[in-house]
Amino acid sequence: MPHQLLTNFLNFIREHLLFDPSQKILLAVSGGVDSMVMACLFKEAGFNAGIAHCNFQLRDEESVRDESFVRELAGRLELPFHETRFDTTEYVATHKVSIQIAARELRYQWLEEVRVANGYAYIATAHHLQDSVETALMNFAKGTGIAGLHGILPKYDKIIRPMLFAEKDTLVAWATRKNLQFVEDSSNATDKYTRNYFRHHVIPVIQESIPAAVKNMAGTIEKIREAEVLYQESVTRHRKALLTQKEDHWMIPVLKLQKTVPLQTIAWEIFREFGCSSAQLPQVLNLLESESGRYVETPTHRILRNRAWLLITALQEKAAPVISISNDTTNVHYGGGQLHLRHIDKSHAGSIPQSQETAWVDASQLRYPLILRKWKQGDYFYPLGMRKKKKLSRFFIDQKLSIPEKEQVWVLESQKRVVWVIGMRIDDRFKILPSTEKILSIELHK
Repeated sequence: MPHQLLTNFLNFIREHLLFDPSQKILLAVSGGVDSMVMACLFKEAGFNAGIAHCNFQLRDEESVRDESFVRELAGRLELPFHETRFDTTEYVATHKVSIQIAARELRYQWLEEVRVANGYAYIATAHHLQDSVETALMNFAKGTGIAGLHGILPKYDKIIRPMLFAEKDTLVAWATRKNLQFVEDSSNATDKYTRNYFRHHVIPVIQESIPAAVKNMAGTIEKIREAEVLYQESVTRHRKALLTQKEDHWMIPVLKLQKTVPLQTIAWEIFREFGCSSAQLPQVLNLLESESGRYVETPTHRILRNRAWLLITALQEKAAPVISISNDTTNVHYGGGQLHLRHIDKSHAGSIPQSQETAWVDASQLRYPLILRKWKQGDYFYPLGMRKKKKLSRFFIDQKLSIPEKEQVWVLESQKRVVWVIGMRIDDRFKILPSTEKILSIELHK
C-alpha cells in the first residue's frame, strides 16, 4: 500500500492538472531534502523524469559535494542526469544584480534550455507548503495587490511545483523513514536573506501562539488564489466598460470612472498597465476633479484630463524626423500620412478648395527646399485672413486641441516661415492673390 505522502503527491498533481503522466518532466534537484524527496516520489510513481542540477560555485567544497550527491542519486534512481556550473560572481558583476537574482536567472534560463533540448514537457521545482506561506507573508509585509498574496502557484507557464501540498516536517520525516540522505545548504542557516529571517524568526513566533499557523495560512492562500480568479474576471469587465481605444490613444469617461466601485482598486488595475505607480495613483485620481488640460506623466504614458474624458497616450520615444521637399517632389510620406504635391497654372485652376485637407499657396513665394516637421514651441504664423502673427500654441488653444492632438501637428515651412499648419490653416503670406500665376497644390491623405 503506498505511503500517504505518495498518495497526497499523486492527488495534488491530478487536482491541479500539473501534467499528463505520459509526459517527461525535468526535476530541478539541489540535494536538499525537498528536491531529493521529490525525485524519489517521481520514481516511485513511475513517471518519466530526468534530474537537473546547477552548481553556482559560491560555497567552494560544499558546492562540489552537492553536485556529486545529486549525480549519485540520479544514478541510483536510474534517471537521466543534466548538470552545469555557473560563474555566478562574474554574472553579478556584469549584470549589476544581487547574488539571489543572478542565481535565479542563471538557473531558470539553463533549465529551460535543457527542457527544450531534451523534450521535457515541464520543469518541476520542489517548493513546499512553508515556502508558499513565506512568500505570501513577505509580500503582505512589503505591500502588494491581491496577486502577491496567492503564494507560490502550483503551475506557471512551463514551471510546476508538485510539492506545494507538503509541510517541511513531513518531508524530513519521510526521508528519515526511507533512510534517504540529503545535504544542507549552509546559506539556509543565515538570516542574511529576507526569506530566511521570516523562516527562522517570524513564522516560529507565530507558531508559538498558533501551532497550526502554517497549515491555516496555506488554506487561506488557497482561498485567495480562487478569489483572485473572480477578482480578475470583475476587473476585466470594468476595464471593458471604461476603456475605449481610439487609433493611437485610449479614452476613459470621467463621470463613469467616478461612479465606479471600488474606485481605488479598479483605477489601480487600469492605470498600472500604463506605467502608473501606486504613488502616482492619487495624482491620476485627482484629474477626475481637475480642469481640462491637467495631466500626469508615467514613465511610458501621459494621462490627460480633456473635458469629460481622460486621454491616455504613449510618450514619444524620439524626435520626429525633418523631411526636405524639393521642387520636383510629388509625394511625401510622413508620420501624419501622405502629402501629394502638384503645380497648377492659375488660369486652369478653378476655385480655391475649401477642404482643410488641401492647401493652395502662391508658388512664387516659396523657396526650396521646403521643410516638413513637427511643430515646436515658439513657432508662429499669420493665420489666413489675419494681419497679425499668432503663436501656434495660442492658435491650438483657440482650436480647442487636446495635448495629444497638438503632439500630432506638423508644419510645412519655407525659409523658416510656416507655409501651412498641416490640415488646419495656411499662412496669409502665401495665399493666392490676383497677381498669382503659379499655384502649388498640397493634398493631405491621412
